[in-house]
Amino acid sequence: MARINLLPWREAERHRRRQEFAIAGGIALGVVLLGAIGVHFWMETRIDIQEGRNRFLDNEISQLNRQLKEIQQLEETKAKLLARMNIIQQLQQSRPEVVRLFDQLVTTIPEGVFLVNLEQTGNKIVLEGRAQSNARVSAFMRNIEASAWLGNPHLLLIENKDKTGTGFSHFRMSFEQTQPTGDNAQPPRPST
Repeated sequence: MARINLLPWREAERHRRRQEFAIAGGIALGVVLLGAIGVHFWMETRIDIQEGRNRFLDNEISQLNRQLKEIQQLEETKAKLLARMNIIQQLQQSRPEVVRLFDQLVTTIPEGVFLVNLEQTGNKIVLEGRAQSNARVSAFMRNIEASAWLGNPHLLLIENKDKTGTGFSHFRMSFEQTQPTGDNAQPPRPST
């Protein structure tokens, strides 16, 4: 006799396949979730590492900024010191010029001329004085022009004896203190 299987084997096979599919799907979902969690933790770790690098760079940048400020302050201090040194050098170089100026004034002032006021700004000198006559003022200007250390005299003002009422002409003049070149280092004695 023939054997007939009346059990619902197709139904059981379907049920077994669904279970295997569900298990495979669950395993795949678990693997995907584990992969996603792993990627998430890996990305978080990378972000933390990058933030640490950024903090390190920020600290280094702030240290460099402090160093730059210190360097700028040192540069400013250096510039101030150099300016002071230049002023001191200029004063040291100009110290003998004052002596020369007074020496030249003594040798260029003719008799009958008296100085009342003298002002110096840089190389320009403005002086006021009294003279017995206008000819003495002219002689004074010629003596300044002949001097190796003085030059460019300009008469700014002259008042005659009659106007001043003192018996002296009042004058105001300007000239420049110069540096002689080569043969003019020792000026000749001016006329009086």
